[in-house]
Amino acid sequence: MLIASAHRSSAWCSMYHLFKTGRILLPDDFPLVSESLPQPEKPSVPVRTAYDAWLASRHLPGGERLVPGAHRRFSLFNVKLALIIVRTCAFEFFSRLLSLHPVRTMLMMSLNVIRSLFPAFRGYSQALIIDELQSLVISGNFTWTRLLHLVATELVRRIFESLLDGFAASNETIVVDSARFYVEYVQMEQRVRLDIPTLSDPAVRDLLQESDLFARSFSGSGFGLLSPLDFIHIISLVTEIFSHVLLILSLTGGATHYGVLLLSIFSATLPLFVTWFGCPDAHSETLYTPREARAADRQEKMRNLAFNDAHRPEIELFGLGDWILKTWASARKVVLDSEQTQNFRDSSFMSKLNFSDFLFALQNIPLVLLLQTSSASLGSLTLYRSSIQSVILASRNLLATSRMVFQGIFFMSAFCAGRTLKPRLQPNEEDVVCYQTSLNGATIEARNLSYTYPGSSEPALKDVNFTLQSGETLAIVGYNGSGKSTLAKILLRIMDHDLGHLAINGVDIRRYDPQDYHQHLTAVFQGFSKFSTTVRENVGVGRVEKMRSRTSIETAIHLAEADSVVNSLPYGIRTILASGESMSYPGSGPSSRQHGLSGGEWQRLSIARAFMRANEPQVDLLLFDEPTSSLDAHAQNQIFDTIDKISRSPTGERIKSCIFITHRLSTARRADKVVMMQNGTISEFGTHDELLRRDGAYAALYRASV
Repeated sequence: MLIASAHRSSAWCSMYHLFKTGRILLPDDFPLVSESLPQPEKPSVPVRTAYDAWLASRHLPGGERLVPGAHRRFSLFNVKLALIIVRTCAFEFFSRLLSLHPVRTMLMMSLNVIRSLFPAFRGYSQALIIDELQSLVISGNFTWTRLLHLVATELVRRIFESLLDGFAASNETIVVDSARFYVEYVQMEQRVRLDIPTLSDPAVRDLLQESDLFARSFSGSGFGLLSPLDFIHIISLVTEIFSHVLLILSLTGGATHYGVLLLSIFSATLPLFVTWFGCPDAHSETLYTPREARAADRQEKMRNLAFNDAHRPEIELFGLGDWILKTWASARKVVLDSEQTQNFRDSSFMSKLNFSDFLFALQNIPLVLLLQTSSASLGSLTLYRSSIQSVILASRNLLATSRMVFQGIFFMSAFCAGRTLKPRLQPNEEDVVCYQTSLNGATIEARNLSYTYPGSSEPALKDVNFTLQSGETLAIVGYNGSGKSTLAKILLRIMDHDLGHLAINGVDIRRYDPQDYHQHLTAVFQGFSKFSTTVRENVGVGRVEKMRSRTSIETAIHLAEADSVVNSLPYGIRTILASGESMSYPGSGPSSRQHGLSGGEWQRLSIARAFMRANEPQVDLLLFDEPTSSLDAHAQNQIFDTIDKISRSPTGERIKSCIFITHRLSTARRADKVVMMQNGTISEFGTHDELLRRDGAYAALYRASV
């Protein structure tokens, strides 16, 4: 439905000319919207952008909203919204699709219009043949030679149509595949670009869900089985209906012809069972070559990384967006090439050759003997019947397609609006400050930090205050649910605090570009990701640019004391690990080689992932959230010895600040300072010995754990 509209500006202009400068005022209870995110409610809000129109289309009486993917009611208000969408984003979007294959796209549009004339031309040609046969029989000059000549002529015409259809289908596949790739790539880019606070907004989630439906419609699997050719299909159907109507009007004259017209209308309402002549379509199971199976598997893994919120913290921290897009694009091209080859095999010449209405016309020839004395034209009868039937069927298709296009316009607005979303953690350009690496590690100053999760009435953090000097080590301890991991994500700039002030190296953390800031950190998350891929990639995502360096991978594994784990695997760092998220395909070899790991083994690899970056000189803050929860005491001590070694220069000076969250208070003794958290706030802060002498909550927890 999408490709054809790029150069139809003249047709669309007449539809929305009156709305170029107009505004649609929404009800008083409708929320104010901008190009990126919804804002507090204000009365009489004008709709100016695709996002505004999309959000307005979901408005229901009483302040409720349509669920994502629901039909928009066909009303004057929604029609106006659709015209605004066309004005604000449709032409730009169609122009972009047209630029992918300009010549092929224009050729596809032209061929679709030409092919829509075939049914009328076919009916007219057959009517002439039948009339000539009727004349020959009545005159007594009928010969089988003449009949065979007419049939052969019609067959040649059908072969020409089939060849043209085959060429048009092949050209259309190339155009649509390019459009599919572009739309899916943009959809992937939207996902990896947005941060957790943006994705946690309900309106943004609904927007991205409908945007995803729009993207999947290019594969014929979206909402309502939308097709990217629906706009072209509308033009083709209108052309087909118009051509049949002209034929009907040209052949309708006099009482006899009107009688034939009534008879044809009646017959068109009856079910027609037609014999199909030709080779049946093959529906064999699609088989992948090993290369295609690997590409399909990799494509789904990258898509899972982009769309699964569980992986979002590490995607942002380790800057995996570009790598995900590049890897997905490479695999997706292989899969599309495979599908195109399979479609070519299934689209044989004989399967395209349709004899249905040709045989229908031949079945009327015996009636000539019964109508020798009649003044009625059998060809006119046949043409009337076929034209009326075609008009009825085409009108039904036009109505159904128009409804789908109407819905598709709002999904397109979601897709276009998604591209304008700005990550909430991204500061304004004029406020950005470049991160300056400290020689002795990062300094952190938190004042009155508070944060409440969306939809929650109780804050997860409230009035958090502490200071960490450069090169110091901080242990954060407390009971489950006390806000430790939430504080860690705010310090890592994965989430944003609601109130208070947080400064890193003396600069407000909100002034740092998150991508720049994350280059100077490394972390192990409590809920670290288990990627269903090789050991190399599970570790290498900690520093994508060195993923191909075997030395860097093995060094990180060694620092994490994971050598024995990797050496025990059948293929070493090339072993594919099973995380429970893998997908298998026919002929897929790698899935059968997947190897499972225990919780402790996975945790060692997550630590190795963090160590990929920890040794880099620009990294001056290390954060570990329960890094050794699945390890024994001996392994735990080894890991923390390594962390201490990494945090120091060869001469023993502190060069990196370190924060670790732990439930093992024996580990907290290693830290320079200890934070005791209770009910989302810091109840005690000081050294291990100071807190023991204070004999408060920390001392009680420590005594209970030893």
